[in-house]
Amino acid sequence: MIMQGTAVNAVAIVIGSVVGLKAGHLIPTRVRGTVMAGVGLAVLLIGCQLALKSREPMIIIGCLIGGGIIGELLRIEERLEKLGNWIGDRFQGSGQVAEGFVTASLLFCVGAMAIMGSLQDGLGSRPEILYAKAALDGITSVALASTLGVGVLFSSLAVFVYQGAITLSATLAQQLMTPAVVQEMNAVGGLLILAIGLDLLGMKRVPVGNLLPAVFLAPPLVMLFASS
Repeated sequence: MIMQGTAVNAVAIVIGSVVGLKAGHLIPTRVRGTVMAGVGLAVLLIGCQLALKSREPMIIIGCLIGGGIIGELLRIEERLEKLGNWIGDRFQGSGQVAEGFVTASLLFCVGAMAIMGSLQDGLGSRPEILYAKAALDGITSVALASTLGVGVLFSSLAVFVYQGAITLSATLAQQLMTPAVVQEMNAVGGLLILAIGLDLLGMKRVPVGNLLPAVFLAPPLVMLFASS
């Protein structure tokens, strides 16, 4: 069902926020760390599964190289960080509710999992990426809500609107996406999600933001390859 992944994600944030508000201070830090490590391993698994479905590794390499160059030239990662800092500074004096909402919304909405998960959902696949993201966001919202308050709970609305818009856009464009295009887009996205898993486990920090354009290079490269 379309939007199911986004709905699960939003509900997970609500539940996590309620737990954080009511009992977040009772959960030991080591427990949060262990659970986050488990989620990180699950994210690695999902990333590997998607990446290994590719049948055209040269297209994947081209997407990553081209996307990385575009991302670096546009400085996407740097601009996302600056956007987060600017919004945070702007709402710093607006009270804890606003600060919690903005901080959590940026954290939950910006990233490869939000984009790739919403695309996967909109293109008719089982939204496994958003299910994993829901687990991750739910755990994170426990910690955030225990410190930043009820504003974190309302970030679920931002997540629902943002990811829902991407999902619906992908649904409208579904007839333009051939199975080969979707397969290679998922493979590229899978590698980016794999990078997120490595970061969650503290193994390697990859500038995933600068690699996001790689996902959108897959359709033209697949079409060019198919016509050659």
